[in-house]
Amino acid sequence: MGERAVKRTAFVIVTAALVAAALGTGYWWGSRNQPLQIVNASNDSAAPKPERKVLYYRHPMGLPDTSPVPKKDEMGMDYIPVYEDEVNPPPAKSEGKGKILYYRHPMGLPDTSPVPKKDEMGMDYIPVYESDVAPANMVRISLDKVQKLGVRTEPVVERRVARVVRAVGVIEPNERRIYTVSPKFEGWIERLYVNATGEPVRRGQPLMDVYSPGLVATQQEYLIAWKGLQSLRDASPEVQARMQDLVEGALQRLSYWDISPQELERLQREGKASRTLTLRSQVSGVVLEKMAFEGMRFMPGEVLYKIADLSTVWLLAEIFEQDLPLVRVGQQVAITLPAFPGRTFTGRVIFVYPTLTPGTRTGKVRIEIPNPDGALKPAMYASLELVDAPRKTALTVPDSAVLDSGIRQVVIVQRGEGLFEPREVKLGMRGEGYFEVLEGVTAGERVVVAANFLIDAESNLKAALGAFGGHGHGGAAPAPGGQGTPQTQPAAAEAKPEAAGAQPGSAEHKGH
Repeated sequence: MGERAVKRTAFVIVTAALVAAALGTGYWWGSRNQPLQIVNASNDSAAPKPERKVLYYRHPMGLPDTSPVPKKDEMGMDYIPVYEDEVNPPPAKSEGKGKILYYRHPMGLPDTSPVPKKDEMGMDYIPVYESDVAPANMVRISLDKVQKLGVRTEPVVERRVARVVRAVGVIEPNERRIYTVSPKFEGWIERLYVNATGEPVRRGQPLMDVYSPGLVATQQEYLIAWKGLQSLRDASPEVQARMQDLVEGALQRLSYWDISPQELERLQREGKASRTLTLRSQVSGVVLEKMAFEGMRFMPGEVLYKIADLSTVWLLAEIFEQDLPLVRVGQQVAITLPAFPGRTFTGRVIFVYPTLTPGTRTGKVRIEIPNPDGALKPAMYASLELVDAPRKTALTVPDSAVLDSGIRQVVIVQRGEGLFEPREVKLGMRGEGYFEVLEGVTAGERVVVAANFLIDAESNLKAALGAFGGHGHGGAAPAPGGQGTPQTQPAAAEAKPEAAGAQPGSAEHKGH
């Protein structure tokens, strides 16, 4: 038992001696190589790697939360350091497009950044170069977009301004050539020769035979006086004069009743009073109204026929209030009717009515039109064009170039390839397809006449006159990091770490 203990003790001692020898040998070997290590270390220290300065630490999930010292978020994730060379990078190459002014949101949102960054979806912000930004109050559009949008321009030119007034109206009979048949004596209609409305009649054509006791009595008085005058040829001059007065009085009474000269000649020739009298038409025309019937009794002044001469007719046109100053008596008018497509009638303004129709705010204009073939009939609808006398030459732009807000008028002027300027103008008279321009443009400038919807539909003239600031239209550059930037604003980020450096004990601060 004692011998076994002695052997175990000896084994432990020998093992410890071997371990100590091994450690000593390692130490000795390491001491031999130590000078070489010192030399290598000194060579490495000659070119040390530059140390990156940490400005602050940002939230690992991109939330607007920063800290001047390392920390963890609610999920235990470490905040990410933001280094000085990341905030102020070296100037980026502009690939020949000029200086990079700022970076805009890839989806067109109102968010800009002075440094490269990514949006919430990891898309890179797009650089905006100095050459991409138009001067103030102008719009720059790439040439390919100009072609795709179909932008067309026309020059501002001088021309004689002549305004065309268009209106509609209705054909009416010439009131100055409407006649009525209304006997001045009482009687009865024995026979009608014109017995229907619308029938044409000629001057001198018989209309009706009438019987009137008063007319028969007057004829007899005339015959008695006339025969007495013939029998008193040998009487004294005084007696003959009195009898002549009776003859002339009876004849005058017959003439007052509109007895035709033919009837008076017959009466003198035959020497016999006629029971009936034939009434004849005094004009050539068309029967507009017929109130006469065979056998009817009529009273003095009662209208039996209304006859109109339609060799000339009137067009009563409704002219808008603002166009009335352009209408003058004597102007020539071109007239078209749906009943005669392709045919143009010519008329002349003969009267401008002194009043307006309140409901339509229009004034009536009377136009006389020759109608030798009777093609124009009363109550026909007609359209007319009245050309105002050309004035002196003036600057004009096409009417499609004018954007009218109701308060101001604007045209889009082309200032160069892809460069457009919205410009307010003062308009004069409107011509046929163009406007007279009093102020705002000069001769030779080109204005946009097609696709001037470059002005945003929502902002319309307000955006155009304000600044045309939308990135999508190449407007003036907004201030980088300005309104609408939801995430990092480096200028503020730099200020806050400095404040944090002044107060080392501060744990965190927000607002980025």
